[in-house]
Amino acid sequence: MPYKLVIFDFDGTLADSFPYFLRTVNTLALTYKFPVIQPEDVDHLRGMDARQMMKRAKLPAWKMPLIARSFIRLMARDIDQIQLFEGIPVVLHQLAEQGVRLAIVSSNSEANIRRVLGPACASLISYYGCGASLFGKRRKFTKAMKRNGVLAHETLCIGDELRDLEAARQVATAFGGVAWGYTRADVLASHPDVTLFHTSTDLLQKVLGVPQP
Repeated sequence: MPYKLVIFDFDGTLADSFPYFLRTVNTLALTYKFPVIQPEDVDHLRGMDARQMMKRAKLPAWKMPLIARSFIRLMARDIDQIQLFEGIPVVLHQLAEQGVRLAIVSSNSEANIRRVLGPACASLISYYGCGASLFGKRRKFTKAMKRNGVLAHETLCIGDELRDLEAARQVATAFGGVAWGYTRADVLASHPDVTLFHTSTDLLQKVLGVPQP
């Protein structure tokens, strides 16, 4: 059915920030004492969920907010290095033109997100649920639906990580995974309740229910 609300993740879904993450994470590793990521490990790590990654890095849960805040501060400093994925502005504008309400739920800051979106795209977003903890998106999904006056079955959550899928399941919404983000497409596709979007055009057609050639 056509959705009334689409809740987007930001990093890896709307914004191409994974290359920046890879450039920055090893600096944070030295500060917070977790193993650096070697280039040959990246593909394997992209098949893990967040809990598996924390276990691999031997990171206690209390360190995660500290690392997240440091990363957000560094990104704010280097925000000009972060761009939206190709086609994302078109997706946001066309969904809005069709009457679909748009929200963003992210661990990133609202200031960073607005700067990357730019004024035109930022104005399309009805709700910013920012600063979500690693496993804290569920409450912000619920708040986005309440703020927009829609029910779970009228909502689609779109993200690039397994924790996004987990949060969507917790609030009983549909979930779409993007093939261009952090988690490998084959890992997302292994879950039968995930709609996989291969391109921004594919996303737009599937969300709006447009027949594909």
